[in-house]
Amino acid sequence: MRLLNHSLLLLSVLVLNSCNAKKEKEKNAVSLKDSYKNDFYIGTALSADQIEEKNAKEDSLIQNEFNAITAENIMKSMFIHPQKDKYDFALADKFVAYGKKNKMFIHGHTLIWHSQLAPWIEKIKDSTEMRAFMKDHITTIVSKYKGKVDSWDVVNEALNEDGTLRKSIFLNTLGEKYLSDAFKYAAAADPKVDLYYNDYNNEEPAKRAGNVDLIKKIKAAGGKIDGVGIQAHWKLTYPSLEEIEKSILEYSALGVKVAFTELDISVLPNPKDLNGADVNQNFEGDPKMNPYPKTLPDSVQVKLAARYASIFKLFLKHKDKISRVTFWGVHDGQSWLNDWPVKGRTNYPLLFDKDLKPKKAYNSVIQLKEIKQ
Repeated sequence: MRLLNHSLLLLSVLVLNSCNAKKEKEKNAVSLKDSYKNDFYIGTALSADQIEEKNAKEDSLIQNEFNAITAENIMKSMFIHPQKDKYDFALADKFVAYGKKNKMFIHGHTLIWHSQLAPWIEKIKDSTEMRAFMKDHITTIVSKYKGKVDSWDVVNEALNEDGTLRKSIFLNTLGEKYLSDAFKYAAAADPKVDLYYNDYNNEEPAKRAGNVDLIKKIKAAGGKIDGVGIQAHWKLTYPSLEEIEKSILEYSALGVKVAFTELDISVLPNPKDLNGADVNQNFEGDPKMNPYPKTLPDSVQVKLAARYASIFKLFLKHKDKISRVTFWGVHDGQSWLNDWPVKGRTNYPLLFDKDLKPKKAYNSVIQLKEIKQ
């Protein structure tokens, strides 16, 4: 009997030690947010399902790896302001609550954008009516989340590829003054929140020059602009690290923060006449455009890992100028690139695969910090 009790005691000790070891291992486990905690925020864009915590495994991954969040869609006008006299804050409230609960940096996306507009906004032709909409829309949303949202994309994608102003509904009805006015309205609603201009391909020379000019004009007109968002929808070999670095330096020289706001790296070929990252561009399917329908070959995994490593190495070099690096999605399975610019493709642009497992690219980003430490 004593021998049995001794065996049970020994077994209990072994189980306890095993549990403690597991807890210690979990405690010391590496993560993106912890690895880069002294450099810049590491963020991700959340879908509606992720905001509502519908998948426990995804939720655990988000909380473990990221310390900043952006709403992928639900703060765009078609969702948050569906009718002239109706706002729908249900999911936006849950998004902000999620960030607060998990002590995350909360980024609002986006206040003024020509795409994904509520249908009623598209019908506005009169300048007085458009100005009234813009002021009410920005003031209502920013005021509601004053002190809760940490930064906003005030204006999104207002530039053409050559750096000129896009002929959007806002430019057509209000002229370029709409840009500085948008930042003024946002600052008046929450003087302490950081305000960003956000765009894609604005690391390329012509568009970058237009973006620099835009920031200067907003400031000269009395608008408060705290940062520029570079979306970073990139490819395995494009853009060059040199152009990315020039962009960090040129934007920073204006006295604004630099954020990489929608980072993903496509591994697929694209149609030759594709222009930028306009969500309204779509092309017919072609098997040649979908070379990896089932799995990504190891050789391409290695290339993706090397690309991410080189990019993050550059980010670390300029960490004093970079406020945040946000991935556009948590895992490959939810990436918008599976449906853009060709629907139904399988892309692999993020650090976690569709099964939520870290890829070689994840390891390459983590290892940069392990080497330095």
